[in-house]
Amino acid sequence: MTDTFDTVLVVDFGAQYAQLIARRVREAHVYSEIVPHTITAEEIRAKNPVGVIFSGGPASVHAEKAPLIDPAVYDLGTPVLGICYGAQLVALQLGGEVAKTGRGEYGRTSLTVTGESVLFGHDQPEEQPVWMSHFDTMTQAPPGFVVTARTPDTPAAVIESVERKIYGMQFHPEVGHTPHGQEMLKHFLYDVCQARPTWTMSSVIETQVELIRKQVGSERVICALSGGVDSAVAAALVHKAIGPQLTCVYVDTGLMREGESDQVVETFQRNLKIELQHVRAADRFFEKLAGVTDPEEKRKAIGMRFIREFETSARGLEDARFLVQGTLYPDVIESGTPDAAKIKSHHNVGGLPEDLNFELVEPLRLLFKDEVRRVGEELGLPEEIVWRQPFPGPGLGVRIIGEVTPERAELLRKADAIVREEVKKAGLEREIWQVFAVLLADVRSVGVMGDERTYGHPVVVRAVTSDDAMTADWARLPYELLEKLSSRIINEVPGINRVAYDVTSKPPGTIEWE
Repeated sequence: MTDTFDTVLVVDFGAQYAQLIARRVREAHVYSEIVPHTITAEEIRAKNPVGVIFSGGPASVHAEKAPLIDPAVYDLGTPVLGICYGAQLVALQLGGEVAKTGRGEYGRTSLTVTGESVLFGHDQPEEQPVWMSHFDTMTQAPPGFVVTARTPDTPAAVIESVERKIYGMQFHPEVGHTPHGQEMLKHFLYDVCQARPTWTMSSVIETQVELIRKQVGSERVICALSGGVDSAVAAALVHKAIGPQLTCVYVDTGLMREGESDQVVETFQRNLKIELQHVRAADRFFEKLAGVTDPEEKRKAIGMRFIREFETSARGLEDARFLVQGTLYPDVIESGTPDAAKIKSHHNVGGLPEDLNFELVEPLRLLFKDEVRRVGEELGLPEEIVWRQPFPGPGLGVRIIGEVTPERAELLRKADAIVREEVKKAGLEREIWQVFAVLLADVRSVGVMGDERTYGHPVVVRAVTSDDAMTADWARLPYELLEKLSSRIINEVPGINRVAYDVTSKPPGTIEWE
């Protein structure tokens, strides 16, 4: 698929910078791919990119085991842009000077453009704010380079060699705190790399449809629908390609959110006319969860039951050779690690048994989450599914602290529905990565309702903001909204008499409680 689009390689030097840079490149409609810093010049040549971007990173270029890049990369003739650590590496490896001045720059900094610049073009102000995060400082450009911008503490904040097509900027253009950063990246992509802005979701859909048809031919394909965004978009995309050759299996665990099972059936069976097997298996899931309180044991019990249910349905489709999975690009890339092709397994419910012998169809494996949502919109999926917040595979089972029973699941489902409804009414749904309720089923608290004392369960409301779930901050919900949530939950959900709000970020906490 990538042969269809111009490619820019983003070399990962650590932290979270590489993924954000890759997303910004794609927002400019150019395909990007993250690669480890151990990649060789020959491996880069084989990928035939139109440009290479070195990401920032947490290390010092002067550290004993500082990550480096194969110096032969600079002789490929492929345009190179170094950002922060990447810029310092360019300067150091090509004969410039990166000094330990004892004064770092962190946060918003005023940048002054000092000369004719390809990266700034003719459409940017001479003085502008940029976002810095560094301790070492570029003080002198390598031979053949010119300095085109400086800050009060960085004499060589931007270095450029038009002849060699190699550039470096000490600040972070990829973050929102650098207002003109995206325009700088576009100048590099369009003016230096001559990249074609063809990476659009409509072109991705067209390309994937062709690839799916080529891969599966006339064979039958099966898809395990979870009710989440990824599997829903993957199913819709495969259905666009092969129509009635696709059969979806939706295992109703009894642990879904309010109204989700009905919506899955309505969307896929009635609206999209996709063949759908609705497996009503709630009783069997609760039976397996009886008496189980350990979080890991709960996950295993739910995962194994899911496998058995899916396996039963799959064996009834003996002619199916292919299995659709909603694997995304962040699932494929482990940012900051040398094994950049490592596949994560936690995004599925326990994984599916290997003895089913399916060949995988993964039409979303090159896409970030925001791109998946845009593909879903183009395919005509309803907003309620496309913009559904991430939901763990084991469902409400990991949001009930203690034993999972049908009664407790229903209690949590009602409280969670109120939380999500009020956040949506407040217009904050798309600003928040995840918002949900957690039931402390093994805890009881004393309350007073009317003239009587109560002894009910507490509920914890959890809301976080994030770009990719790798880190997250607790959402600063308005006090009025928190008051409304608390009042409604306690008044409308019998058995709950206390509501708390979780103000823990990730790290040190996790987004989910179990």
